[in-house]
Order: sequence, then C-alpha cells, then structure tokens
Amino acid sequence: MHVFKFKSSIWKSPLRHHLIARGKARMENPASNILENVQDYYGKVLQSSNDLKTQACVTPGKAVNKFVLGAISEVHPEVSARYYGCGLVIPPHVASAKVLDMGSGSGRDCFALSKLVGASGEVVGIDMTPEQINVANQYIEYHTKKFNYAQSNVKFVQGYLENLSGAGLQSNYFDLIVSNCVVNLSPDKKSVLSEAFNVLKPGGELYFSDVYTDTDLSDEVRKDKVLWGECISGALHWKGLHSLAKEIGFSKPYLVSCSPINIDREDFKDILGNARFCSVTYRLFKLPSDVKKFSGGQLIYNGEIPGHEDSFLFDHKTDLKTETPACVSSDVMTVLQSCRYKDEFDFDPGVKEVCCAKAPEEEDPFEVIKSKEDKGEKVEAACCGPKSGCC
Repeated sequence: MHVFKFKSSIWKSPLRHHLIARGKARMENPASNILENVQDYYGKVLQSSNDLKTQACVTPGKAVNKFVLGAISEVHPEVSARYYGCGLVIPPHVASAKVLDMGSGSGRDCFALSKLVGASGEVVGIDMTPEQINVANQYIEYHTKKFNYAQSNVKFVQGYLENLSGAGLQSNYFDLIVSNCVVNLSPDKKSVLSEAFNVLKPGGELYFSDVYTDTDLSDEVRKDKVLWGECISGALHWKGLHSLAKEIGFSKPYLVSCSPINIDREDFKDILGNARFCSVTYRLFKLPSDVKKFSGGQLIYNGEIPGHEDSFLFDHKTDLKTETPACVSSDVMTVLQSCRYKDEFDFDPGVKEVCCAKAPEEEDPFEVIKSKEDKGEKVEAACCGPKSGCC
C-alpha cells in the first residue's frame, strides 16, 4: 500500500483549511457535483453524438418542414456532429426575434436560428461547458459569411442555466427561449425555469424538448453518472413540469409532440426497472401581468408564416388550417392574442366556448403516445441518430 506524505508546512497552512472546506462543500452540495459531472461528460467524454449510450439525447425521427430543414442543412458538419438534442426546438414565426438557446452546446440550433431570424434578429446561446462553447465560437465567422450577413447576429455565453442573470442576460429581453434536452441535466429545475421566466419578455414563449418519466426515480438511478449524462437520471416526472410552471407564473404547458424513449442496454434496464421515459416538446408562455382573459371563440389562421403556409400546429390537438374557421378554448385564445403570433390570426371571441373542445389541464404524454398507437398511428421512437440523416 502506497502512503502519500504531505509536508507539515503545507498541511498546517491555510491551504489545508481551504481543501477541507472545499471537500466538505462538495460533499454537502451534490448539485455542484452533478453539474461538474455533466460538464465533464459533455466536454471530455462525448466527442460526437456517436458516443451516446442511449437514445434519449438524439432527435426523434419526424418530418421537418423544408424551411427549417434548409437552415439546419447549412450548419457546419463539425457543429452538427456534436449535436445531442432530443427533439426539434425551432417553432414557427421567428423572423426578427430575439432568441435564447439554453444549453446551446456546439451551437447547431443557434446557427440554424441565426439563419431563420434574419440579419435583424438576435440569437444568444448559453452553455456551461467550455469545450462546447469553444466549438461554437470557432464557427461564428463561417456562418456569418454563409448567410451573407454584414455582421454576426449570434453570440455564445459561458454560464449556468440556474443563473442567467449572473451570466449577464437581461430581464424581460427575449421573445423566445428554446432548449433541447438540457433542462433534465440540471439538478435545480425550478431555478432554470424561474430564470427563463425572468429573461422572457411579457408575451414571450419557452419552446423546449426534454426527457420525462412516469415514476419517482430511485436514489440509485439519480446517482448514476452515465445515466445522468445520458439525460435519463435527471428526468422530471411529467407532472412536475405542470406544478413548476404554475408556481413560477407560466401558462399551462402545451404538449406539441412526444416520442417514447427505448432503453436497450440490459445493464441500464436492470437499474431503471419499470420506469418509462419519453421525449416531449412543450411550449409555455409568459403572459403579461395585465393580460385580458378571453372566452373561447373562433379564429382563422392567415397562412402567412413561412414554412407553415397550410396550417399552424399550436399543440398536438390544435392544428389550425389556413383560412379555415376553428374553435379554440379560452386559454388558447388568450395566449394567441398575447404573444408574437397575434397578427397571424383573425379573432372572433364572440363564438361561445361550448363549441370548443377543452383539453385537460394536465396531459399525460405516455397516454398520448398510447392513444396514438391504439389508433394505429405511427409513433417514432427517439432513435434517430446522426447516421440516419433525418435532421
């Protein structure tokens, strides 16, 4: 057995007290340890999406409109190779918007959004991993020239999602926040969502994909470093999002799409037991404090959003066809008249809500998936890796 010997002069110095305090802080602050493990996993362990060990952090195979697909296709291959998202997080109508990408990684979604918002828009990516930020910064000039911009409209900031204001991001500034399979990596999801609420403008939208579970995960699962890095151990129970959204002040979460996540490795199955996981894209809104609440009514989508000329998908139950009157519930009517989509609709709140199907306050994504499967609809699992080329 090898015994390390310390010089007494060092061990009796203030350094000793610093080391003890630091070690004690690390033991008493498991959240800090989790963030350090995630930094290491995404900065040093993973070098490309081929290194992922589960299907949680890859994009579900689903159709992408040509407008968005064109922007994604212009992103540099090196950036796309380090993409670890679990769903597409580019909503409609982003022209000239100020957009924040929480957990921007190597910058794939940021650079695609840079193209879509145009020269008058602005995109900010924030990530805590230096290696990822370095990759993103290397390709700012490339994409500025690629998109024929006089100057870049995208920048990257190293910082923590739990403290956006500490990273220098302004309150009430962004029209849209996106996030792609990142919130689950944080041990303090309430702080992440609270900070997002703070930097959004009134009427702003949080549009994000993440991993959710249907059970309370065991301590064994929560402490597994690999499964945490793979977006599994940190998954929030789907009901938890509804509770946090209400507590913080967001609108109810609107479920846009969901896909099952299949765990194939036997050793992971042994740890996870009967827990189920899925990838869900939600949209939440920061409604103005003085928002006027409308009754349900009728509206007509004008079909003028590029890439969405035929219809506008608000959530998985509300697909609004162009120039076709549609009845919506009071909450949807209120949201659409309070956000950046308001000029894309003609509203007639005079139609009684009795004609409108009202979605339940909390929709179980696992039941949504089961319902689609029971109807014979094809439900793609989150298994579209980099070699399949879907996104």
